[in-house]
Amino acid sequence: MQRIAVMGAAGRMGKILIEAVGQAEGAQLTAAVDRPDSSLIGADAGELAALGKIGVTLIGDLNAVLGQFDVLIDFTHPSVTLKNLEVCRQAGKAMVIGTTGFSPEEKQLLSEAAKQIPIVFAANYSVGVNLCLKLLDTAARVLGDDVDIEIIEAHHRHKVDAPSGTALRMGEVVASALGRDLQKVAVYGREGQTGARERETIGFATVRAGDVVGDHTVLFAADGERVEITHKASSRMTFAKGAVRAAQWLQGQSAGLYDMQDVLGLN
Repeated sequence: MQRIAVMGAAGRMGKILIEAVGQAEGAQLTAAVDRPDSSLIGADAGELAALGKIGVTLIGDLNAVLGQFDVLIDFTHPSVTLKNLEVCRQAGKAMVIGTTGFSPEEKQLLSEAAKQIPIVFAANYSVGVNLCLKLLDTAARVLGDDVDIEIIEAHHRHKVDAPSGTALRMGEVVASALGRDLQKVAVYGREGQTGARERETIGFATVRAGDVVGDHTVLFAADGERVEITHKASSRMTFAKGAVRAAQWLQGQSAGLYDMQDVLGLN
């Protein structure tokens, strides 16, 4: 039985993660953590997720429950996740990280910690999105340099980072397949007299509106035809189930930095 702790348990994604752990065979929610100043501290985690009482109390200090879990699932904010990363590193606890918006320097901290503990870090835990990443690699290699590539993503009004971590990951996969450095070829939005499009660039367009859970399309456009690979999420539960699957996969894994492709056996 894999004992799982959820960070940000009182938030939108945290509640869904609590529900997903409850649905998974071989997994048990044993700790629920949120900000120490949350008005919900002391509440039953099951009641927060509308599941009824499960006997796990929401607390505000990860250190207080280090002996109660094997793996921490963290979908919060980079600053919060990095603090939890250090706690888990020192305690030898595995992590599943779904937080997005890390800088390159912050991602390096994840890599350093993964020398001591097993970590699954992915921009998106949906099985469908990770299948799309595999398809994007194939499409980019087949279509090569003869197409223009644009990535369009849409999310709900509350999302605070742009482009989404998933869109950036898609860009990284395509750029790598083509032998390009995404940091050098990415174009984030266009305005005014931009001039003709440079073929090697990879464009990003962002939409923030309503309650869109997550839509991503990668467009490969040539003269006379175009190929579009699209994923649309209609429920955050798909991300939560993937994260729990990753947490269970970590059982018995050695230290290292893994992604969802490893969990699904696609690497």
